[in-house]
Amino acid sequence: MSYIDYYKVLGVSKNATEKDIKKAYRKLARQYHPDLNPNDKEAEKKFKEINEANEVLSHPENRKKYDDHGKDWKHADDIYKARQQQQQYQGRRQQTYSGGFDESDFSDFFESMFGGGTSRQRSSNTIFRGQDFNAELQLDLKEIYTSHKRTLTVNNKNIRITIPAGVENGQIIKIAGHGGQGVNNGPNGDLFIKFNIVNNTNFKRDKENLYTTVDLDLYKALLGGDVTIETFNGKVKLKVKPETQNGTQVKLKGKGFPVYKKEGQFGDLYITYNVKTPVNLTDKEKELFRELAKLR
Repeated sequence: MSYIDYYKVLGVSKNATEKDIKKAYRKLARQYHPDLNPNDKEAEKKFKEINEANEVLSHPENRKKYDDHGKDWKHADDIYKARQQQQQYQGRRQQTYSGGFDESDFSDFFESMFGGGTSRQRSSNTIFRGQDFNAELQLDLKEIYTSHKRTLTVNNKNIRITIPAGVENGQIIKIAGHGGQGVNNGPNGDLFIKFNIVNNTNFKRDKENLYTTVDLDLYKALLGGDVTIETFNGKVKLKVKPETQNGTQVKLKGKGFPVYKKEGQFGDLYITYNVKTPVNLTDKEKELFRELAKLR
């Protein structure tokens, strides 16, 4: 595996903060996303590199391993374990031979841990679990109103996953066995996906419940009438009661957000009325309001 400078891929320095890395990743991911660059092989290749770089640098533990071991960062744990066994082996050799030891013993031992093919091949049978991978997926709130499938590119591999409706912002799910490959037939690591949900709607979300504010003109608030409300699954017409006060809240049962992993269950939609006072009144309108004030 050739060395890839992940810092250079994201266009950040080695001293970049997590915030700097996240900002650079989001900008580049949008720029080179396959949906925006159809049939562009270069953009697709760049998008994969960006995701791979983010997978490493956005995770503090992976970043440290990468800084310490470069292209071999995925085997950092294996290297550390092998060095520990070297030290233990060295201690046993020192106790057994008063005349010292040969440094070549340890290089042979280290090689055997990674299939170097020395006379101490028995150590190469050690099994290691693969490295866990971490990825971040950005979605719009509207996208997670229904369950859907999505193809992710992680470590240059395409993985098809189902994203359940109602997933939470910041939630992490595990895809078992889709991490790094195990050593010596050891089990693969897992893939952990963190969801970053962007809300560009007029709704505020609190778990499965939604909240929004609807403007109401003074006349409709006083006399009553109909108002049309936008929801995630279509428009709803509501009856406004006469003499509705500013700040009045009404609930639309079952018109909220899907409950995570509970098919067919939804939260509620809460609507708060904001009564708007008319402006730029004509002389006639002012006169009528004065007459109304006298009656009150």
